Amino acid sequence: MVGNFQINKWLLPLSWLYGLGVTVRNKLFDGRILPSEEFPVPVISIGNLTIGGTGKTPHTEYLIRLLSSNYRVAVLSRGYKRKSKGYVLAGENASCQSIGDEPFQMFRKFPQILVAVDGDRRRGIRQLLALSEEQRPQIVLLDDAFQHRYVKPSLSILLTDYNRLFSEDALLPAGRLREPQNQKKRAQIVVVTKCPDSFSSEEFSLIQKKLDLFPEQELFATSYQYKGLLPVFPENNPVKKENLDRLKKEAYSLLLIAGIANPDPLIRYVKSYTDDLQTLIYADHHAFTKKDISEIIQIFTEIKHNKKLLLTTEKDAVRLADQPGNIPEALKPFLFYIPIEVRFQLNQERLFIQNIEQYVKNFARNSFFSPASDSGRN
Repeated sequence: MVGNFQINKWLLPLSWLYGLGVTVRNKLFDGRILPSEEFPVPVISIGNLTIGGTGKTPHTEYLIRLLSSNYRVAVLSRGYKRKSKGYVLAGENASCQSIGDEPFQMFRKFPQILVAVDGDRRRGIRQLLALSEEQRPQIVLLDDAFQHRYVKPSLSILLTDYNRLFSEDALLPAGRLREPQNQKKRAQIVVVTKCPDSFSSEEFSLIQKKLDLFPEQELFATSYQYKGLLPVFPENNPVKKENLDRLKKEAYSLLLIAGIANPDPLIRYVKSYTDDLQTLIYADHHAFTKKDISEIIQIFTEIKHNKKLLLTTEKDAVRLADQPGNIPEALKPFLFYIPIEVRFQLNQERLFIQNIEQYVKNFARNSFFSPASDSGRN
């Protein structure tokens, strides 16, 4: 494991105070002094103990692909950095500004599902379940909701980054943990994300010991699979899919822009396909301004090689595509993004699918919960 992160030991006294507050809050929920609401449909939470960067969106998208062919699925997120308030159900006028970049990404990719945002997850689920019977979701996926304890998920999936296991981290502000690691007990499934392609069964056993999970908790390991390059503005680009192998063969110069929590794995991946890579790195969920775009244009223009492309992440592509008027027409054919999908390690995928499918099939708390093929889908 890489594990090359640092813990600010001089901030540990503040972490102790922070941890005290979080522990008191969790005990109030554990003792039912603060209420946790359950719902009559499967509610699957995908979350983490840390702040950002464990791959919640790709894993949520994996579950969408797995479940949406048989069930009406809704994704509920808080919609980080959106400009709207309260509950918003994505519709034809949805944008990054109205629902946030990651929910908007899922809304565009999966038109067969419902995507909603609400900082109050209880209210959000109630609103979704108040929809007409033909629209009402049969499964709700909660994106980044491990700390939202006012909802009691029926299944909780906890993610931890291979490069920064929660067992080796510290509470804020010394580390990146939002909760003490003992709160792993609330998850039925734990997934080690962003594992390298060389990940081995020996490493898996070592991580099992480090995480020290309970016997009833299942542990899985995943990595990212980068897909072929896709144009950010397909309507302005005759190339519908690009191949990095071809770019390497023809010695392209590449400019990579990224506004994600941890761009290092992506940078390493792109570097393997070019000897001439420049990068522009922004904060996670960065809202690109006209000044930013001017800087990007200037740097890209200064690349003298006649074979060059501008690459970005899928999440950044959503934000850029949401403001087409600020992107010059001459630049659009050069702008591509790198989609990613989750890939299970050590032949674990079949077991993971069986666990999810069995869980959903065993969930029978309300008469209207049935496969979408029996009750119709939109």
